[in-house]
Amino acid sequence: MLVGLQNVTFEFGARAIIENATWHIQPEERIGLVGYNGTGKSTILKLFVGEYLPSAGSVERSRGTSIGYLHQDLLSFDTKETILQVAMGAFEEVLKLENDIEETGKKLEHSDHLPKAEQESLLHEYSDMLHRMETLDGYSIHHTTEEVLQGLGFSNQDLQRPYEEFSGGWRMRVLLAKMILQQPDLLLLDEPTNHLDLPSIEWLEKYLQHYKGSVVIVSHDKYFLNRMVTKIVEVYQQQLHIYNGNYDFFETEKVQRVELQQRAYENQQDYIRQQEKFVERFKAKASKAAAAQSIVKRLEKLDRIADVSIERPDIRLNFQVDKTPGRVLCELKNISKSFGDIKIVENTSVEIDRGDKIALIGANGKGKSTLLRIVAGTESFKGERKWGHNVEESFYAQHQLEALHLNNTVLEEMKECGSKKTDLELRSLLGCFLFSGDDTDKRIKVLSGGEKARVALAKTIISKSNFLLLDEPTNHLDMHSCELLVDALNKYEGSLLLVSHDRYFISKTANKIWEIIDGEIKEFKGGYEEYVAWKERMGRNADTSDKKEKESAKKEKPKTDIQAETTLLPQQNNNTPINKEAKKELQKHQRNFQQLEEKIALLNEEKKKLELSLSDPAVYTQKDTFIKAEMDYKSASNELERLNKSYENAFEKIMELESKLVS
Repeated sequence: MLVGLQNVTFEFGARAIIENATWHIQPEERIGLVGYNGTGKSTILKLFVGEYLPSAGSVERSRGTSIGYLHQDLLSFDTKETILQVAMGAFEEVLKLENDIEETGKKLEHSDHLPKAEQESLLHEYSDMLHRMETLDGYSIHHTTEEVLQGLGFSNQDLQRPYEEFSGGWRMRVLLAKMILQQPDLLLLDEPTNHLDLPSIEWLEKYLQHYKGSVVIVSHDKYFLNRMVTKIVEVYQQQLHIYNGNYDFFETEKVQRVELQQRAYENQQDYIRQQEKFVERFKAKASKAAAAQSIVKRLEKLDRIADVSIERPDIRLNFQVDKTPGRVLCELKNISKSFGDIKIVENTSVEIDRGDKIALIGANGKGKSTLLRIVAGTESFKGERKWGHNVEESFYAQHQLEALHLNNTVLEEMKECGSKKTDLELRSLLGCFLFSGDDTDKRIKVLSGGEKARVALAKTIISKSNFLLLDEPTNHLDMHSCELLVDALNKYEGSLLLVSHDRYFISKTANKIWEIIDGEIKEFKGGYEEYVAWKERMGRNADTSDKKEKESAKKEKPKTDIQAETTLLPQQNNNTPINKEAKKELQKHQRNFQQLEEKIALLNEEKKKLELSLSDPAVYTQKDTFIKAEMDYKSASNELERLNKSYENAFEKIMELESKLVS
């Protein structure tokens, strides 16, 4: 066991978050911690790290267990260091050792005047440091740190920028990088995907799947949980319920458990009613008074089963459409948009048809929200935007929060939409967006940013538009509310263009995928799962890890793969000539790729010889020989790190160019 809760109760004032809960985390576990908003998931993580103390019971922790805890409060950290320096702070021992090696090396260079015994002592000290550096894999920390930061979405240029220049979301990425580089025994990640785009989420998944420690994840990202965890712990009615499986398994099993609990609750209620009826009937009779009193005491001691039906009422969202539009809702012709030197789209054309439900995906900074605003007509651009017949759009994005009337209550704000729904119907709808009871009577001005976003989304829902434009609609929803939205959008008779990093949401709603690549909007006709499968096939076809395959594929294989995949690509024209410039550039990068591979192989051989030399005790008796061998080894390690990075970049460039050739 790494850490555990033993019969823990935790209370905020008079409210119990968990009662008599027991849960032990074992080594190498992948656990998803789930539950409705406000049930105490983040509180439980804080109990594990000691930020909160239990009201009863104990929190157990094995000696020497290291814990990394990623949470929103970390954003208070600030520094003038570069993001590379911040992330490399994970390697405190290595950084200190680097400094000590440098200092000791300088002493050795000027040690001729020292007695031989002191020189030998310095040599042995230096040797021990180098051995420790090798044990810690210290020569690779720069490369490893850069690799993790780039995996989380930072460019090479970003690495030397000060941490303080970045927004909160990007800062969280830096702190996440530092945490996973520290390799603690247990990672506690509170909403780790909140600030990540799709490529970064996919990278984090792959990284964590090979992580040697245990991981506990609090997340509303069902897709992420399904791919990451093998156990689900649910916070439900102040208890912890453990399911040995991924999120899909949990959902199936929970339905059965809840049904059993509800039947048990109803049976118990029948029993209670019968007993209370007996008490009411005979309590005044002297002959039955003792029996009635005994029943009362028994009922007082009865362990009551909770009513599961009151946890979340069975509410459904419904989108209504007033008008049927023409076949084409919106046509963009030869549009271009740039911000300074940054090109978003250039001379590209696309159209949105009736019935389209399009997900616009890609990395942050590629212009997804900008394109959404262009379609909505709120962003300037070059080119033509042509609106179709009878189109009534409704646009949900963060800027819609500014249009809310601050002095209105939540319910009053909903009434201003012109809907004919009753107060009861509006309150039910608001319940889907986590506004229950008196929450609907709160003034807009006292709401948090997330609550305001949910009000704006609820207003979009009842607009009766036939074309919805949604920018990150699930950001402030829990899983239950997200499911309600998915269900409503699947039944929605209008068209949809959405931006989201929630892959489950995309996979359940979209029938087309748009991606902005090199200034063009690439369209894939099919759902997200089909899109991912196609990308994976393309990745496998381009895999050149085996040297013989690479040599034989250099001229012929890419062409064969491209031809084999053309039937999978939307709107592919087999008569279109291949872009000669792109093909020439691809061949140039393939040659560079092969040269890099040869250099890396030679350098690895050289490094092995140097390691063999440094393993000979005799070398440490000859100061000059030893220093030269050590410097050569360090130089070879650094050069190998640089070449490996260039090798990876070259591979990515080849993949990008091959993608162009099949587009």
